[in-house]
Amino acid sequence: MNISQNSKVKFIAFHLPQFHTFPENDKWWGKDFTEWVNVKKAVPLFEDHNQPRVPLNKNYYDLSHIHTLEEQMELAEKYGLYGFCYYHYWFNGKLLLEKPLEMMLKMKDKINYCFCWANEPWTRAWDGLTSEVLMPQYYGGEQEWNEHFQYLLPFFKDSSYIKNENKPMFVIYRTSNIPNCNDMILYFDQKCKDNGFDGIYLVEEKNTFQNSVKCEASDAVIEFEPMYTISRHVRSNVQLVTDKINKIIFDKKTNSKLGIFEYDKVWKNILGRKRENCEKKQFLGAFVDWDNTARRGKNGTVFLHSSPERFEKYLKLQLENAKKIDSDYIFINAWNEWSEGTYLEPDEKHRYAYLEAIAKIIDNDK
Repeated sequence: MNISQNSKVKFIAFHLPQFHTFPENDKWWGKDFTEWVNVKKAVPLFEDHNQPRVPLNKNYYDLSHIHTLEEQMELAEKYGLYGFCYYHYWFNGKLLLEKPLEMMLKMKDKINYCFCWANEPWTRAWDGLTSEVLMPQYYGGEQEWNEHFQYLLPFFKDSSYIKNENKPMFVIYRTSNIPNCNDMILYFDQKCKDNGFDGIYLVEEKNTFQNSVKCEASDAVIEFEPMYTISRHVRSNVQLVTDKINKIIFDKKTNSKLGIFEYDKVWKNILGRKRENCEKKQFLGAFVDWDNTARRGKNGTVFLHSSPERFEKYLKLQLENAKKIDSDYIFINAWNEWSEGTYLEPDEKHRYAYLEAIAKIIDNDK
């Protein structure tokens, strides 16, 4: 039986529509490359380092298969998630990772969802290599905005697409990257009205301290965790580097060094933040774990002492914070970011424990 989330505050998980092959990745990273390649090759870098991460029953799925999308949605709904926020990759008319989303649009029964436009250029810095630009980002003017809007419109019209007061909710990863961002949002807003909506509900991500609230025309902001918190505090305030681990992970030849953060300290900073005087609607953030060494190796970032029990405790407290400021959603990072070590999907170590934590919180909140 599926868990039903009756609370006014809904849980939405960010979703990466990767895990399938496509020509650009074959060209840039090697034939048949998917995220699973990095996940499988990860190695522990210090004692008790939880690598590699292995999906339950070694389910290295392929998101180009519709049954995989159906299984993910059924699992998410079973444990009470309200919906997914799918990453959307648009580069002035060029699409990447679009196949699962276009398949999903044609499905009759599906989970609630919205899009987050991941509007950064793709570079080789993604895995800690050079900053060579693989796919540049260009925003243009009304002609380019219209082309983008026309692509989005069938999704907006989908009955499962999340809307606030008849406004499709559209998240932008970094509004600070977009010239004339307010003009673009107002253009999208009018195009939505022309197509039977009451406008667009534009949500900005706060993912670094420097990127907070850049567009006057936006309606709300999301605190994208844990990146927003570790960027807005002095590193010594939230970072834990023990002498033992520091000696193991620091490589003098390459000058590489892991960023080691304490899970509890970061969460306490998230929970203790004052939000009463924020100018815009606030959607709070949460995160499962973080360890991107599968991608970045010794230049990665690792959180210590995460667990399903700690996640449940902190997410429950974040839900109470959300109620206090009349927030509609908590955005969880993430459903399936396996290369970054933050995922709700079951793995061999914890099985369904993170999903069960969400179900417990929802059940106790009724």
